[in-house]
Amino acid sequence: MGVTRASLSLLAFGLLAAAVPRPVAAQSTPPGTDIFIAPLTSRAGVLVVGPARNATARAGYDNQPAFLPDGSGFLYTSIREDAQADVYRYDIRTGTSTRITSTPESEYSPTPMPGGAAFSAVRVERDSTQRLWRFPIGGGTPTLVLEDVKPVGYHTWIDESTLGLFVLGEPATLQVANTRTGTATREAQDIGRGLQPTPGGRGVTYAKRAGDTVYVEELRFIDERTTSRRRLARTLRGQDFFAYTPQGELLAASGTTLYRWSLSCQENDGWERIGDLGPGARNVTRLAVSPDGRWVAFVAEPVPR
Repeated sequence: MGVTRASLSLLAFGLLAAAVPRPVAAQSTPPGTDIFIAPLTSRAGVLVVGPARNATARAGYDNQPAFLPDGSGFLYTSIREDAQADVYRYDIRTGTSTRITSTPESEYSPTPMPGGAAFSAVRVERDSTQRLWRFPIGGGTPTLVLEDVKPVGYHTWIDESTLGLFVLGEPATLQVANTRTGTATREAQDIGRGLQPTPGGRGVTYAKRAGDTVYVEELRFIDERTTSRRRLARTLRGQDFFAYTPQGELLAASGTTLYRWSLSCQENDGWERIGDLGPGARNVTRLAVSPDGRWVAFVAEPVPR
């Protein structure tokens, strides 16, 4: 029996939805999610989040925002009437979205590549293989980034040739790949979906389960053969997504409350409250901060009016 575009999209969502704290069963349809955007400001050294607006505001699945290098907008994944997962671009100034990919395959987790001329995305290929592909930002023929590394679920760029990968499996693993050699090394297992490049140096930050607790950890590369690992904090309950500000502050959300992690905070495992991301949203998950630190984009369920 043939595989339809719709079934590929649903298969991809089921695979990509596998999460830490524990993988969950694939859902028959993706849940309805929107992407919201809110301003960030610093007042006397205190981070303040302003009122959020719904950037996508439609029925269906909009997820995985990643800001463009110039901060003018973000790329995201959207599943629309054709049941196909494609990449869209949201422009902050105009408040409009433009479709970037329209392919027989599904694309997830669009991420601008170093240099800004292209973005990478996880493509669900015709035989359901999930690999990382490169797409010219202005349109053109996509090319494979890593031919032999699969099944890729999520990724982040550490530098122009080094990637941190969430590779699906039981358990999911953190793998560090080199695009020059096409190879990857396994660095950790039982990790979460929220991969971020570590500020101020070569490395990757991720969530990792240890027993019944999930921690935020960072892996740094001292040289080509030496790495160091550091445990930063416990994650907020039920969350494995977080984001860094340009100043290296770690942000995460619980419900609709936005938190910042700080060594100086002695309560709540170091997480201090910044503000609320509601009232139009609930159950905030993924976060992204613009390169200039002026905006936070987040994924949440819209509150019915």
